[in-house]
Amino acid sequence: MPDPLWDDVARLLDPSGGDTLPDVYIADTTAADWQAVLDLVVERGWSYEYSEGRTVLPLPRAAAVLSRPADAECPNLRVWPVAEVCAIFRFLGDEQIDFDVSLWELQGQERLDVLCGFLAAIGRRLGKPVPMYFEGDTGAPFLGYDVEADGVRVLWTAVDG
Repeated sequence: MPDPLWDDVARLLDPSGGDTLPDVYIADTTAADWQAVLDLVVERGWSYEYSEGRTVLPLPRAAAVLSRPADAECPNLRVWPVAEVCAIFRFLGDEQIDFDVSLWELQGQERLDVLCGFLAAIGRRLGKPVPMYFEGDTGAPFLGYDVEADGVRVLWTAVDG
């Protein structure tokens, strides 16, 4: 399945509307799934930075991060599949992997291709869909990796009234 073309998604990825950090939620995950994502980041050679608060630390095992006390500061993992595109993962729990990306970094076909490759790599590694939602909205995803189609596709269409 070919990835979407920029002309097909430009309106969905327009940062001028104010919601500039779409959310990606991968449901029904485990600590093993988190570890698979961490391993993928290292294997692919993507640049990354793991931090707890303002302290940058070596990348730990997922089980160690996810077993931190509930009142501990939420760790973040910033991943750059390319220098101009960053995904920020937040370790909120093992049952869901979530991250966001900046729409400002996703403008044009080249950057869209990077995003699609990133979502597909994660989805293939986990064997799970990787849906992207408008910022703060968990209703219907608008873009995402589809396991059955083995590709990223547009999942939402606007209804013009």
